[in-house]
Amino acid sequence: MKLYINKSTDPYFNLATEEYLIKNAKDDIIMLWRNSPSVIIGKNQNAYAEINFDFVREHDIKVVRRLTGGGAVFHDLGNVNYTFISPPNGVLADGVRQGGLDFAHFSRPIISALNAIGLNAALSGRNDIVVSTEDGERKISGNAQCVLDEVTMHHGTLLFSAQMERLTGALNVNTDKLKSKGIASVRSRVANILDLLSPDIQKNISDVERFVEFLKKRLSSEFGIECETLSSEVIRDIEVLVREKYCTDDWNLHRFGNFSTTVSRRFSYGTVEVHLNVAEGRISEVEFGGDFFGAVDVSTLSEALVGVEYAREAVDGTLCKTDVSKAISGATASDITNLLFTEESVL
Repeated sequence: MKLYINKSTDPYFNLATEEYLIKNAKDDIIMLWRNSPSVIIGKNQNAYAEINFDFVREHDIKVVRRLTGGGAVFHDLGNVNYTFISPPNGVLADGVRQGGLDFAHFSRPIISALNAIGLNAALSGRNDIVVSTEDGERKISGNAQCVLDEVTMHHGTLLFSAQMERLTGALNVNTDKLKSKGIASVRSRVANILDLLSPDIQKNISDVERFVEFLKKRLSSEFGIECETLSSEVIRDIEVLVREKYCTDDWNLHRFGNFSTTVSRRFSYGTVEVHLNVAEGRISEVEFGGDFFGAVDVSTLSEALVGVEYAREAVDGTLCKTDVSKAISGATASDITNLLFTEESVL
């Protein structure tokens, strides 16, 4: 069994590390790691349905797709992630692998650690860890699993001192406005572990680094293992996976990137309404309507945009090469780009 304390905070690298380890696991592996601000979406989710893209761009929050299913989660440096990987007949699996997933089994070491610092933690529902408080249950962890070539990977989050306002802003979307393919997230009442600790425990575990150190010692003692580091050769292989997959829009955004929406806005030159269809991350159909005037038919804008990647830079670049003001008198390329990428247009 191996225990890694992954010092990288690059979400592309860290998600790629999980894939590398699950594909190359010969022994049981435990990894503790943290990400810089990022939204991690489930393998089967529509990124456009889960994320407030205006917010994540404004705050430089990366969007990365993981190998496991489940809902979207927000990560920052106040969030600690744990990964358990167990090949066939692995100690961590302990005979539970019978063609299905077992969240309770793999969550047990983490729940035990949380109980040891005075938290009344338990698995709730399918895959959440909650802490019972006077105000009711508060979610502090979400878990997900997958099995690849008989190797099980279980990973989860631990909200220790995450910036809750960013969590809300990044994931605060109005899914009623979107007809999408993919699995939508279910929002729960969340809390930071730091806020739930007693004053005495807070003296010893006062920041996220100390919490990681506590988990490292706890897991090392429970499983009788010492920490190891990734070799330079392994790191090079992971970096190739980052370049080829985990930092690409094809993996992170365009998988299940299918949706349709209608959005309108009143400008000084009239109301502009847009009906938009996106398939596999590209605009497949777009129709403009409204009470504006134009010297040429507005279909010229539609024709220019069909086939363009549904990304702000790509759309704006296309519109800047098109005489927008001839189709919609008084409009600018920026006006139409902003309309297509308002919060309402991707929700």
